Amino acid sequence: MPRAFADLTLADVVAMRPPGSPVHLLGALHRVTRWPRDGEGLAAPSLGRALRSFVAQEIDLALPEIVDAKHSDDGATKLLLRLHDGAQVEAVHMPRAVRNPRVTLCISSQVGCAMGCGFCRTAAMGLVRNLDAGEIVGQVLATLLALGPEDPQRVSLVFMGMGEPLHNLAAVLRAIEILCEPAGLGLSPMRITVSTSGLVAGIDALAQARVRPALALSLNATTDAQRGRLMPIARSNSLEDLRAALARFPLRSHEKLTLEYVLLAGDNDDDDDADRLAGFAAGLRHNLNVIPWNAFDGASFTRPSAPRTAEFVARLRAQGCLATVRKSRGPDVAGACGQLATASIRTRRGANDLGAR
Repeated sequence: MPRAFADLTLADVVAMRPPGSPVHLLGALHRVTRWPRDGEGLAAPSLGRALRSFVAQEIDLALPEIVDAKHSDDGATKLLLRLHDGAQVEAVHMPRAVRNPRVTLCISSQVGCAMGCGFCRTAAMGLVRNLDAGEIVGQVLATLLALGPEDPQRVSLVFMGMGEPLHNLAAVLRAIEILCEPAGLGLSPMRITVSTSGLVAGIDALAQARVRPALALSLNATTDAQRGRLMPIARSNSLEDLRAALARFPLRSHEKLTLEYVLLAGDNDDDDDADRLAGFAAGLRHNLNVIPWNAFDGASFTRPSAPRTAEFVARLRAQGCLATVRKSRGPDVAGACGQLATASIRTRRGANDLGAR
């Protein structure tokens, strides 16, 4: 049976004994933005006759199919991708117009999610299934093929889409190894961030990864009782244990942990919350992203006002926190933090309508 090209490491290609250089073949396969297109706009890797014949027999060039694209006024694009079995996931392409333009891709690690966070739209889906490594890599390659950029060194990757990455850690780590393979895309692991809701065992396992990405913790509360109400997974992963896991996480020179805090009016945004949050962050090399909640239909939370958000951040900064307000991209197309979910899965599972897209 042909092997999915998005699931191939260099070692896999070497073991397949192609009639040519494995390094050249993997590069030709994974550098999808260099694939020439035919008269109908279809793209395929440029290979010599012997390698073309080998690929036709041994390698499956299929990628997840982009079935919908919604373009935000802020330049972000939310993509709906259909996998081989019909399951669907979402990814977000976010270009940044800076002196050295870059693109951040927000990708999914699962179809749905099992963590049950009440403020996150994906939670309404429940967990349908894990993605395999090839499907994770395939999201990246399909997005780059459709939207660029051509140079993979201009790409940053965040596992902040659908799913809990540390709940599917083996596939996520294999995908990262494939994406960082120098013969392929050659992404830098320092430009890949894995965001977790707080699985302590997963954080410890990630710390030992051969190709280790950066770590972000979605904290969102400052007491165990409060966090357990907002995030059911917190009932088995205490703040004390989380803080200890972060403290022992090995950081590279100049690397920082990212702490994410979704701000919910009347739930986790009072002065005591800010003080406890500052205490949690104290002593950690960190950046703290405060994220005003992105609303969706059917949720019972309230987005905090801009003045209250500013006051909360100012109180954190006064206590030494490196805190900023993170501006979410794509809220007008339900592509912002906490808004991703697929309508087809919601309908099939009988979930409440969370808003047509």
